[in-house]
Amino acid sequence: MITLLLLLISWSILAYRRSRLSTTTLISALVLAVGTLLGEVHSSLWLIFAVLAALLNMTPLRSGLLSRPLFGLYKGLMPEMSSTEREAIEAGTTWWEAELFRGKPDWHTLHQYPQPKLSAEEQAFMDGPVEQVCRMTNDWEVTHERADLSPEVWDYLKKQGFFAMIIEKQYGGLAFSAYAQSRILQKLCSTSAVLASTVGVPNSLGPGELLQEYGTREQKDHYLPRLARGEEVPCFALTGPEAGSDAGAIPDVGLVCMGDWQGERVLGMRLTWNKRYITLAPIATVLGLAFKLKDPEGLLGGETDLGITCALIPTTTPGVKIGRRHFPLNVPFQNGPTQGEEVFVPIDFIIGGRRMAGQGWRMLMECLSVGRGITLPSTGTAGTRVSALASGAYSRIRRQFRLPIGKMEGIEEPLARLGGNAYLSDAASMLTVTGIDLGEKPSVVSAIVKYHLTDRSQRSIIDAMDIHGGKGICMGPNNYLARGYQGAPIAITVEGANILTRSMIIYGQGAIRCHPYLLAEMLSVQEPDARKALTQFDQAVFGHLGFAIGNLVRSLWFGFTGARFSPTPVADDTAPYYRQMNRLSANLSLLSDVAMASLGGELKRKERLSARLGDVLSQLYLVSATLKRFNDEGRPAEVLPLVHWACQDGLYRAQVALVELLDNFPAPLLGKTLKFLLMPYGAPFKRPSDRLDHQVARALQTPGTVRQHIGDGLYLAAEDGNPLGMLEQAFTDVLAAEPVFDKITQILGRRSFTRLDQLAKEALSADIIDSQEAALLQQAEASRLRTINVDDFEPQALVANKALFNDAMLNKST
Repeated sequence: MITLLLLLISWSILAYRRSRLSTTTLISALVLAVGTLLGEVHSSLWLIFAVLAALLNMTPLRSGLLSRPLFGLYKGLMPEMSSTEREAIEAGTTWWEAELFRGKPDWHTLHQYPQPKLSAEEQAFMDGPVEQVCRMTNDWEVTHERADLSPEVWDYLKKQGFFAMIIEKQYGGLAFSAYAQSRILQKLCSTSAVLASTVGVPNSLGPGELLQEYGTREQKDHYLPRLARGEEVPCFALTGPEAGSDAGAIPDVGLVCMGDWQGERVLGMRLTWNKRYITLAPIATVLGLAFKLKDPEGLLGGETDLGITCALIPTTTPGVKIGRRHFPLNVPFQNGPTQGEEVFVPIDFIIGGRRMAGQGWRMLMECLSVGRGITLPSTGTAGTRVSALASGAYSRIRRQFRLPIGKMEGIEEPLARLGGNAYLSDAASMLTVTGIDLGEKPSVVSAIVKYHLTDRSQRSIIDAMDIHGGKGICMGPNNYLARGYQGAPIAITVEGANILTRSMIIYGQGAIRCHPYLLAEMLSVQEPDARKALTQFDQAVFGHLGFAIGNLVRSLWFGFTGARFSPTPVADDTAPYYRQMNRLSANLSLLSDVAMASLGGELKRKERLSARLGDVLSQLYLVSATLKRFNDEGRPAEVLPLVHWACQDGLYRAQVALVELLDNFPAPLLGKTLKFLLMPYGAPFKRPSDRLDHQVARALQTPGTVRQHIGDGLYLAAEDGNPLGMLEQAFTDVLAAEPVFDKITQILGRRSFTRLDQLAKEALSADIIDSQEAALLQQAEASRLRTINVDDFEPQALVANKALFNDAMLNKST
């Protein structure tokens, strides 16, 4: 019994620590030796041990007797992987998300990632051109009167290099970091979503990025300087009516053939396409195009069906159709369709030349992972931050029942969500661009932040609208919420619809890429060399087995102890969050292996199960980003309520996903058993408390570190045409007037915080206040009324067709 107990304890500790097989074998031999000295171990047990040790540790023996039959069974169960699927899975890199998936995150690695900072040149650009173009842009004019940016703004964007942030300096570009691009887009978005989209798309998914990565020398030398100077306006046409999120199903085709081009007979392609939702297409001068290339005559000397290819086509090419516009939810950025029928272009128009024919899918997958990690998460984060900052100010200015509405518990609840989500979203965006600036192309992380930051942004603008009430729904020059509310579904829809991203992409790609052994197992089936394939499978499958056992032991231990003894990199109020993420990381890895072992290829069709596993991975990433930001900023106590709220919310959401996964597991008994083992005392995490909500809501309504964090880098200049800046000025004015108001009411009795200008006259004449204090009240009253009032219009101003309006008025009068 002593020997058996020692073996179980030793194996558990070794599995928890993920010790090597050789170490486990040696420790087991030592325990058996102790058992032999105690007279508990018979020689026959040594014989069994020796056979098992040799079988597991001697690779040729293990490979021949165990791995070979397993490999045959595995090949029979594994569906064949298409080249498109393989390219999508292998695209980009794995980064911190892979560490979270391994069940044992190294938190010191997270903390050692550099804190993102702007260079002197980037900061100067923020303080100069970015500030200036925000000042030049009036969102009401853009969205209601022009349905476009003004010619002056367009000209300024081109001349100042806003479309060249990713282009290298040798071509005249700015070569800004991903972090700088993110901060620039957030500032632009706080002024106008149209402005941010116009700048963001060419710098994320556009010909510039593809050219720099894959273009020929001639293509780079011709196009990149012209793009940097703004002489070319680029767009990239990927999505069509028949293929949205499933970009691999595009029906647009190109046939390799000979044709006439500028008076010469050249090898080229005859292209036919029909695309929609293409940003900048209506005004583009150069069209990036994705299509399936076929070579029926073998003119390129290879396969006849080459696959997805990317080409760059001047929009002046005969047959190219552009110019018409879509009208996406009253956010009129330049977006529209493009078509072409039998358009002939030279083969050299392929990005990268003929050598890159058929390589477009890989090109797109690698470049998408970078752009998707910057543009949409940045604009989503900006929307959340604006909603939080504006709602905090409005809740302090707007009064009902003689007190600011932000002091009502019903308002505190959405205010807390706004504050917590603003801090978390900014943290996740920062961590993601840090990875990109380190050279990563994190496709899984990009999918996580694309989905979750746009989703939280949409929910935040709904909370903000609920708080603002009538102020939020009446559109006009002074409304800083309505366009964001209207346009929120756009971000949800583009670059992979959020439902698809959650249910298939995050976990479907994440499980394969982040798992330390799964991809190697899958690729072993594709390996043509039988000996090499078996060796690869043997190493992967036995590594996988040890990995799974380790996660089982860690999950059981964390469940039994509540993860109280799990190591953490800090010893403050945030330490419990690290411990619980260790627990959830082990749970995720264990349940992934259980789901894949029990469901096999059926798992990818169980989209709701896949989505819930992806939710756990996503929340781990978001919470870890929050803790990373808190650590980078010096762990300031003032923002702890936001950190607590974001971490507790994320852990609770991860728990909900786990419970729903196990409650709906296809094998009910297995699901119930796992639920008991992982949560023996019931669900351990709770939502943020009412008390914590109160702390966050109060911080949002009080000048200080929290509001500085949320508002940092947004455009808050108090000037006509910038209603967010005017709201901030009103917030300052009202706070300055409150002590004067309190002073008066102590003498004159309780008053309502209205007609402050009249109150100032009364108090001044009674020598209760001086002229300076009276001026504060008068300024506060003007700012208060400007804030709570809403825009109104002459009837004809709201009618787009003035002729119809005039006819109607004429008929009415007669």
